[in-house]
Amino acid sequence: MDTTQQPLEARDLPYDVFAKACPSRGTLEHVTGRWGGLTLGALYEGSLRFNELRRRVDGVSEKMLSQTLQALERDGLVHREAQPTNPPRVDYELTLLGREIAERLLGLIHFVEGRMDDILAARERYDVTRGAR
Repeated sequence: MDTTQQPLEARDLPYDVFAKACPSRGTLEHVTGRWGGLTLGALYEGSLRFNELRRRVDGVSEKMLSQTLQALERDGLVHREAQPTNPPRVDYELTLLGREIAERLLGLIHFVEGRMDDILAARERYDVTRGAR
């Protein structure tokens, strides 16, 4: 049986994201945070320069994108290539590990996008029953 299909309790892994001190929590945060997930998804389409990536990930500030890219690069998910040109050219692309993670993340993204009508209806029902808006 593929270990990824086993229940969490049955898996014999050296890391446990549910444990407070586990280093996998930081990576999970980088991958599933708003900007990390969108950045990985955008880079799945191919190599992008910083400003191309910033335009693709609508709403991210220059500072947040820079911090996100540094975190993803440190985790080994993004490769940064600086070209010695004038002006300097910097390209970002996913590593093999980054592509693997982005594929799984895009599956979730596409699932959520496909179920938005249901989600919006649930929000509406919730708001009506709670008297909020």
